[in-house]
Amino acid sequence: MTDTQPMRLGKETVGVVNKLKIGIARRTEGRGVALLIIVIILVAIMEPTTFTAYSVTLGRIALIGLVALGLTAVILMGELDLSVASTLAVAGVIMASAPNIWLGTLAALVAGILIGTINAFFVVYVGINSFIATLGMLFALRGLAFVLSDAKPVRIADIEAGIAFGTALLGPITPRVLIFIVTFIALQIFLSKVRAGREFYAVGGNRQAAFDAGIPVRRRIFTGFMISGFVAALAGVINTLERTAADPTAGSSVLLASFAAAIIGGVVLTGGRGSILGTLIGAFSLGILQVALTFSGVQVDIQDIFIGSILLIAVISDPTQLRVAVTSIRFWFQRREKSQAQT
Repeated sequence: MTDTQPMRLGKETVGVVNKLKIGIARRTEGRGVALLIIVIILVAIMEPTTFTAYSVTLGRIALIGLVALGLTAVILMGELDLSVASTLAVAGVIMASAPNIWLGTLAALVAGILIGTINAFFVVYVGINSFIATLGMLFALRGLAFVLSDAKPVRIADIEAGIAFGTALLGPITPRVLIFIVTFIALQIFLSKVRAGREFYAVGGNRQAAFDAGIPVRRRIFTGFMISGFVAALAGVINTLERTAADPTAGSSVLLASFAAAIIGGVVLTGGRGSILGTLIGAFSLGILQVALTFSGVQVDIQDIFIGSILLIAVISDPTQLRVAVTSIRFWFQRREKSQAQT
């Protein structure tokens, strides 16, 4: 072996290490993985039955994760959709109110797409901030759900079909979990392989640059909100089928958990960074945690405190936010030192 060969091997090794470092730095799922490991360890010690109740745990993960997957499409573009919980409730009431279960399902999904389209219209053409627009839609849809249902649960037309829908297909895999898996795969392919999906990242990363590059930004925003509305409505249909009745208050605890799943999984609120895989990891963490807290007898309100605290920690621990905070603190100390030197 010549002297140049070890040098070449050393350079190749350094090159591989550098590429690995860059790849890890570009990934945003680190916080989600860390939280999932911590949750699994704590739950395994304190409430191990969570891991034996497969159907309950997977069902909760699927409900949180399904809504969170739709939200991810919107957040990647730097927008928010607070109306997903009410969309879930309205879709369930529409589905249960129909005389035929298939007709009701179709009407509910169309309603979800329509809600997403209205949200996008207010954001794109009226120019309302997505937070305000979808917050207003949240309250409007919640009121609509109560009006359509006469403020009481609505039984579905075919109760036997609802009961059959909740039956496991293979082991702990129920139709809800299967639909969640299919939705995950579809969105993963769309956002990573399809040009329109990849452009979501460009819109969230730098909207003006996306305009200048010829990307149809308005169309992408419409697509993102329509995906979010459709997926939330799909979650409403699934929830109604399994309960054999639509509840106008359904989804009240899903909004916080779904947002938390996306943010914990590394989706950046300002847009441009994140992944469907990260959202999946976040959904697993929160789903397992919620089931464990429920088995431990913790009330839903207290569970929301846990989730809210985790969400706050996730936002604060974002690398970008940490750099801003460190810079601000450093600047404050520098100003203080200058003022003391002048005095």
